[in-house]
Amino acid sequence: MRIAIDARELLGRPTGVGRYLTHLLSAWDVLPSAAAHEFILCAPRGADLPARGARVSTCLGGTGSGTWWEQLTLPGLVRRAQADVLFSPAYTGPLRCGVPMVLAVHDVSFAAHPEWFARQEGLRRRMLARLSARTAARVITISGFSRGEIARHLGIPETKIDVIYPAAEPVAVPRPNDNRENVVLFVGSIFSRRHVPELIDGFARVARQHRNTRLELVGENRTAPPIDLDAIVSASGVAGQVTLRSYVPEDLLAALYASARAFVFLSDYEGFGLTPLEALAAGIPIVVLDTPVAREVYGEAALYVPRPDPALIGAALEQVLFDAAERSRILGAAPRTLARYSWTACAEGVLKALTRCGRIS
Repeated sequence: MRIAIDARELLGRPTGVGRYLTHLLSAWDVLPSAAAHEFILCAPRGADLPARGARVSTCLGGTGSGTWWEQLTLPGLVRRAQADVLFSPAYTGPLRCGVPMVLAVHDVSFAAHPEWFARQEGLRRRMLARLSARTAARVITISGFSRGEIARHLGIPETKIDVIYPAAEPVAVPRPNDNRENVVLFVGSIFSRRHVPELIDGFARVARQHRNTRLELVGENRTAPPIDLDAIVSASGVAGQVTLRSYVPEDLLAALYASARAFVFLSDYEGFGLTPLEALAAGIPIVVLDTPVAREVYGEAALYVPRPDPALIGAALEQVLFDAAERSRILGAAPRTLARYSWTACAEGVLKALTRCGRIS
């Protein structure tokens, strides 16, 4: 079977969906059940796609990377590739492309909380995601929580939606926990729902008492309306202990995971939340907001904060940094949590959905 893939998320600096697709392609390259299939990466003309395995080819055409390319150019690339099925990994896909489409919808924050998005952008996302989900032969998502949310907000039956968990591979050889620096790490695009200003405030309460403690924030600032994080850091009183970076390459990210002593991810709403799982795989205790999806994904391997209050955040950080019993509890539960997730199983599940929906040539 020939499987076309909308590969735009692999371009530039892949995060989120781009990293998800990268892991799938890597798994398919060695998966025995994928050997009979060819994967065709579709992207705009001139795109510099990362090199892939022998089973992967490219089909480039058109320019740009937005909705017009997706709706007008991508269907032609799918036909040119003589594909039997299209995998659209990032929430939306062409409404007419001539072959069945499997659509990945990771969350529906834009529909569940429209107040978090600019008016036009939120409207575009809601309309295209709803139409794409209804057009798709199959929808896949990354948690049971998201399946319920997709059905509710996009108006499709849960029976059309497959839950296929992503996974986390250790991105570094974990250092012994007693040798780690007092680094608190956050990794992820910075949205308002992830409460980074409150994290900075909570960290400052700890940092004033422990001057050898640092906060590393890694992620593009995508808050709406925009929040000036540099100003918040400057006003925190501990600016010299906070580093804010919009992006780091994989080798530096691995070094940060290897050195961090705590990881914090205080999100009101996620489809899954992969970076805290990566932190657990790297031997780092995690602090997360107490939400249904966090309980589903991390189980007992986390310290839960009931609400994004800086005082509560500061107290949680104090625990995971300096309370040996709490650190031991979280890291002791981590193997049971991590055992539930595998990129091989994820790739098998996505491939099964694609082959079941694919048109027989």
